[in-house]
Amino acid sequence: MSNGSVDPAAVRHVAGLARVDLAEDEVEAFAAQFAEVLDYFETLDEVPEVESDPDLANVLRTDEVRAGLTQDEALRNAPDTEDGYFEGPPVG
Repeated sequence: MSNGSVDPAAVRHVAGLARVDLAEDEVEAFAAQFAEVLDYFETLDEVPEVESDPDLANVLRTDEVRAGLTQDEALRNAPDTEDGYFEGPPVG
């Protein structure tokens, strides 16, 4: 684990790079939050590595061409049609 502290000057430097103005109380708050984030990274370093690759299987089916609806079948339940197309409400 880290020592649990982040130098406030480092926070001011990062804030300067990001062009963010921080009040002194914000610098202290961000320093504490940065220390927590660094602790999380150290915790992740403790996770053991998996040395074997998992067996992967293709779960996708092959594409098959199938018959679709005819134009009349597609328009059968439409409330309004015009010249063989769906008719929608006016826009504007």
